[in-house]
Amino acid sequence: MPLRGKKPTTIEKRLKALFYGSAGVGKTFAAIQFPRPYLIDTERGAENDQYVKILNEGGGAIFQTTCFDELINEVTALLTEKHEFKTLIIDPLTTLYNDLLDTSAKKVGTEFGRHYGEANKSMKHLLNLLTRLDMNVIITSHAKNEYGDDMKVIGQTFDCYKKLDYLFDLVFRIEKRDLERFGFIQKTRIPEFEEGQYFPFSYEEIAKRYGKEVLERDAKPQELATKEQINEVTRLVELLNVPQEVVSKWLTKAKSESFEEMPKETMQTCITWLKDKINTNEEAA
Repeated sequence: MPLRGKKPTTIEKRLKALFYGSAGVGKTFAAIQFPRPYLIDTERGAENDQYVKILNEGGGAIFQTTCFDELINEVTALLTEKHEFKTLIIDPLTTLYNDLLDTSAKKVGTEFGRHYGEANKSMKHLLNLLTRLDMNVIITSHAKNEYGDDMKVIGQTFDCYKKLDYLFDLVFRIEKRDLERFGFIQKTRIPEFEEGQYFPFSYEEIAKRYGKEVLERDAKPQELATKEQINEVTRLVELLNVPQEVVSKWLTKAKSESFEEMPKETMQTCITWLKDKINTNEEAA
């Protein structure tokens, strides 16, 4: 079988960042400075006059919810509909994750940590959608102590889904010293941000390093599979008796929970593959 590797190329990646820190350090204030913010507020923390003024001046909008399903619906709409927003902010995700754990505990119990497994399915769904979203994504999280040997506090980490940081190219711990904010670079895949370093924390500083033209470009909606495509691929899968593990691989690769959530272009590729398989079987017969 011939090798399928391709020459690597540089792609222009949207900012995906996690801001965490103690209460009052300015996580929300920093996040809403980004271009055209769409703020999903889970704690009604953005109602004060200062935040409202910044959102209005920046052409932003706010959606308040404490429901994880509403969060998924809102992110899906931002993914698939044409709009003017450039930065999605979920502030904070900690609250919704804790509620998700409580709901999961009532559903499956807590024995052997079952509620974590159940809640994390929903979190993986959210992260897949955020990966596909053509917007800057900023998630804020509360902070919690990190413990070492003999339960000694060795620092702080984010207080949320344990694998949350896998999504992000940048993870910043926000600190406040007198009237100034600083970001500690906890994790980075971006050369301009050196891990373990502090920097003056502001949109201007991040834009200078990341690229203002990347942060401020318009979002492009993603077209999902049509009803006709879904019906056709379902028919062909049944006709060919395609194993469920193969279908699961398609969905995983497309970062989708179902055929309805798959991109239109990807769905067409699946249909073409299935039809080619039918033709091959007919020729062999």
